[in-house]
Amino acid sequence: MFGFHRRRFTRLLLSLLLLAAWEAGSGQLHYSIPEEAKHGTFVGRIAQDLGLELAELVPRLFRVASRERGDLLEVNLQNGILFVNARIDREELCGRSAECSIHLEVIVDRPLQVFHVEVEVKDINDNPPVFSVTEQRLLIYESKQPDSRFPLEGASDADIDENALLAYRLSPNEYFSLELPTNSKLTKRLSLLLKKSLDREKTPKLNLLLTATDGGKPELTGTVQLFILVLDINDNDPEFDQLEYKVRLMENVAKETLVIRLNATDLDEGVNGEVTYSLMSIKPNGRSLFKLDKNNGEMRVNGTLDYEENKFYEIEVQATDKGTPPMAGHSTVWIEILDINDNSPELAITSLSLPIREDAPPGTVIALISVSDRDSGANGQVSCSLAPPEPFKLVSTFRNYYSLVLDSGLDREATAAYVVVVSARDGGSPPLRASASVSVEVADVNDNAPAFSQAEYTVFVRENNAPGCHLVTVSARDADARENARVSYALVERRVGARALSSYVSVHAQSGRVSALQPLDREELELLRFEVSARDAGAPALGSTATLQVFVVDENDNAPALLAPGAGAAGGARGELVPRAAGAGHVVAKVRAVDADSGYNAWLSYELLAAAGGPFRVGLYTGEVSTTRALDEADAPRQRLLVLVKDHGEPALTATATVLLSLVESGQAPAAASRAAAGAAGGAAALLDVNVYLIVAICAVCSLLVLTLLLYTALRCSAAAAAAAPGEGACGPAQPVLVSSSAAGSWSSSQQRRQRVCSGEGPPKADLMAFSPSLPHSREDCLNSSVENRTTTGKSLIINGKREDLSPSYTYTFMRTVSLFTENVSAKKTTASSFLRKNCHSGKSVANSPAPGGLKTGR
Repeated sequence: MFGFHRRRFTRLLLSLLLLAAWEAGSGQLHYSIPEEAKHGTFVGRIAQDLGLELAELVPRLFRVASRERGDLLEVNLQNGILFVNARIDREELCGRSAECSIHLEVIVDRPLQVFHVEVEVKDINDNPPVFSVTEQRLLIYESKQPDSRFPLEGASDADIDENALLAYRLSPNEYFSLELPTNSKLTKRLSLLLKKSLDREKTPKLNLLLTATDGGKPELTGTVQLFILVLDINDNDPEFDQLEYKVRLMENVAKETLVIRLNATDLDEGVNGEVTYSLMSIKPNGRSLFKLDKNNGEMRVNGTLDYEENKFYEIEVQATDKGTPPMAGHSTVWIEILDINDNSPELAITSLSLPIREDAPPGTVIALISVSDRDSGANGQVSCSLAPPEPFKLVSTFRNYYSLVLDSGLDREATAAYVVVVSARDGGSPPLRASASVSVEVADVNDNAPAFSQAEYTVFVRENNAPGCHLVTVSARDADARENARVSYALVERRVGARALSSYVSVHAQSGRVSALQPLDREELELLRFEVSARDAGAPALGSTATLQVFVVDENDNAPALLAPGAGAAGGARGELVPRAAGAGHVVAKVRAVDADSGYNAWLSYELLAAAGGPFRVGLYTGEVSTTRALDEADAPRQRLLVLVKDHGEPALTATATVLLSLVESGQAPAAASRAAAGAAGGAAALLDVNVYLIVAICAVCSLLVLTLLLYTALRCSAAAAAAAPGEGACGPAQPVLVSSSAAGSWSSSQQRRQRVCSGEGPPKADLMAFSPSLPHSREDCLNSSVENRTTTGKSLIINGKREDLSPSYTYTFMRTVSLFTENVSAKKTTASSFLRKNCHSGKSVANSPAPGGLKTGR
């Protein structure tokens, strides 16, 4: 008794040491409960032991998962206590395994933590010893000698350890006692020991009661009736050549596979020596798995052997002779089942954090993976791999548990979803594999700003457009998804002169449609440059801008405007005195007019109305009224001329000027003589000033030619330096409207430059009109103009919201105009010099003298 308790104490001490070592190594919790505990039985304060506060259990989604039956244990989220939720039967859960535990996974979020809890289920003595039959019959010859042994089929107990240690007792009798064999360590078979010889005549049969008692507290018992029939004569039993047979079989062997050939002999002769074989019992519960040929003793497989179900079988066999009465011999066959790799690994995946944000940091846990293999040894050792290997990896957390974690950064715009395949491979030969897939969706974050289809838009719109006129539709695309990709448009507000940009144009927030809010006037605004922003609906919102250049194209909406006539005119008419001695070609007056439009719309021509047969004519482009012949006495002393001033627009707009001419004798023109004398005195100075201005004009034209070539061949240009105006001196400035050809190939309005031609005394009488390029006012405008000219030549433009083709002939027209203009100015330098000398030496007024062809004078 003392030895028994000592062994029990030693086992308990070893179990405690192993448990302490396991907990120190794993860092997890370990509890133990007895089986058959009632519902609500306290197991442990799991929240407190894990270091979790009770108040954070619900917000952090505290939950418990188990690979076994998940309803056996439960946690009260109010007090953090782990308790028994359903009946736990150790024998049903673990069979006869020495260790029986329930493995729990405790999972909490924010941040994600996984704890492993092991609850050991301790055995209690809840199963009594059970015999396979309710009665056993023994045939014993009376000739058996004392100390003969007769094997009995013992009882079995589903419990383990002390609860399964069985003790037997036999009802009192004078012939038999019980004996436990000591030659086998694998079985505790019972035997009846004959204490004294039997006498069939005195005792033909015996009824005994065999009782089995386990070692639990309290003790449980089981009984079986022994019916012993005492036989006469046939005094030799069949004997097996071995008391025990040991056989090893691979699991899953085919039916009819030979297990062993048994051999028993009987020393008797005749029918008393003929032996037949039979199966007495197969433990545990495997009677149908084997069969025995009664004549030759061959034992064969009769079912499917599964190592994972049973690793050992104990088979009791009996050899019986044919004597009367028959006698029997007994033996035991031990069959060990060997494992083969017949079970594939099993994978269980629990997704936790899906979808995952694309800005999630490396190390973020995505899913929990558990693997298992029912095989043993190398066949049950499982390794896992991942495909694709990036951007994820597997991290081993606890024995056969893994975490699928993020290994590198994600980009939803590159890959919106991943199908991750987890493969498990055991160590068998050949190895078996299993796989499971996890669909990982990447959630979008606002990390992409909207991008316009082009950084700069150039639009041409005709002036006097209708309010609400469509200019252009801008478009921006955001690579993000859903709200992060919803783009809205807005103007980047700024001042345009004294007014806000939003008073000129508007942009539709959803479509990007840009419209003009009011009619545009080219004479007021030639170029409207502004920015449109695109912003997404993310948080925080991201945005970008695009630049719009709206060029206002001129229309012929301004009629020529006559310049104020000289002093002394009445009713808007101009009066001039003409000497009758004037010869043919004598300039008698000059009509001056300007047009606020540009290009052809501002190109003016002059013609006389109802002047057929008269002695006067008007220069087509100069407006100079001159004589067609020498005047004579027959001409009326007063002449009234109507001059029609007309631009080249479509339709053309006109204005009418009235010139009143009075024919006088030479002595009646003192004013003219005075002006002639003044002109003669200042001729030399006027000639010098004209030469200076001609040189400046030629330099400006050359600069225009070089700048134009650069605009066609380069992406950038530098602002042209404006020519410095000479000192004012005695000459007042004049502000003529200049006309030049633009890079687009059409006529456009030019800058106004102060250029003067004057004589030595008095204010200037005439201005020299020269073509000048239309240059931007700043470097930024220059750059934008050059880019626009480069990108639109020979292509299509957007004018008034419509796309129009730009003919290559425009470019040719412009270049031809520049060339002709350069030649024209060179020729006019010589002509102007001789013209000034002639008039100055002859005493004529520069202002009233006819200018040579092509030189346009006017104020």
